[in-house]
Amino acid sequence: MEDDKSVMPMFVRDEDDRPKVAYNEFSDEIPVISLSGIDSPDDRAHIRTQITEACEKYGIFQVIDHGVDADLISTMARQCCEFFNLPSHEKQQFGASEGKPGSFFISSPFKGELVQNWRETVTQCTFPIKSGDYTLWPDKPDGWKAVTKEYSEKMMDLSHQLLGVLSEAMGLETEALSKACVVMDQRVMINYYPKCPQPDLTLGLPRHTDPGTITLLYQDLVGGLQATRDDGKTWITVPPIAGALVVNLGDHAYWASNGRFTSAEHRAVVNSNESRLSIATFQYPTAEATVFPLAIREGEEAVMEQAITFAEMYRRKMSSDIERPKLKKLDGKMDKSKLESRPIGEIFV
Repeated sequence: MEDDKSVMPMFVRDEDDRPKVAYNEFSDEIPVISLSGIDSPDDRAHIRTQITEACEKYGIFQVIDHGVDADLISTMARQCCEFFNLPSHEKQQFGASEGKPGSFFISSPFKGELVQNWRETVTQCTFPIKSGDYTLWPDKPDGWKAVTKEYSEKMMDLSHQLLGVLSEAMGLETEALSKACVVMDQRVMINYYPKCPQPDLTLGLPRHTDPGTITLLYQDLVGGLQATRDDGKTWITVPPIAGALVVNLGDHAYWASNGRFTSAEHRAVVNSNESRLSIATFQYPTAEATVFPLAIREGEEAVMEQAITFAEMYRRKMSSDIERPKLKKLDGKMDKSKLESRPIGEIFV
């Protein structure tokens, strides 16, 4: 991808989907919150207020003083860069082929997407252990699996800590959101966005929300993460901060909070100057977990007509995310029933 002199048609976005804000045109709108003192009652109350305001307004914020060792994050990022710098044929050894599952892919793992994404990705379920098949992970560079395992464990701990704060903000016991997930599933997705000859025509990732509960994101110092809170009318670029982690809420947090907390809409833009690396750690409810509002404040109505399993919520979302651009292309002529849930086998490659 990086050697191409122009973007192939498969990567070209419609005019209204193309980036209008540069990858390095940073905004200070997204709050940066220190977690220092989170175990002290007084400090925790102040942190809880800050996080609550960010989640109600943006659904996205950054945390510093989060307790995850800087050397571990640096080692994880370095090994990821080493992998993506491998020759293409070596990376492809870890891709899916002839029905064999894999952890490496280019663009997207979903079937039927109209436009391709300007990225390479390694992804793998890392928790619970029974579903974390580390045999699918790359075996180079040396130490990859051990570092990834330690990194994902620290991200899990931090996620539970943040969900505890949000549970308290809803007037619930600290473990309420974590318990609503039953057994937390975790996936680590490592995205590499190569330099792009025509970054104004394409995206690394299109506009979306995450389906799970909470996402922790490491981004290098290049920039490219963008967020919107006005239905895509305007976008802001989230500034990379050394040592910080970006936190954004997913759809499950939106439903569980009865719409009080925003499911952050975001995307990734690319550039022609530098490649970019990000590491997203997604926390999901287990497939059988029931999705429903955990707390409804006085005067509010429930945002869900009936509770559903997370597996069903996930299927409906993935179907919608893939089919909606087709509906848009056809100016609303597509049968909207096609936006309903489809079997997972029809969604993923």
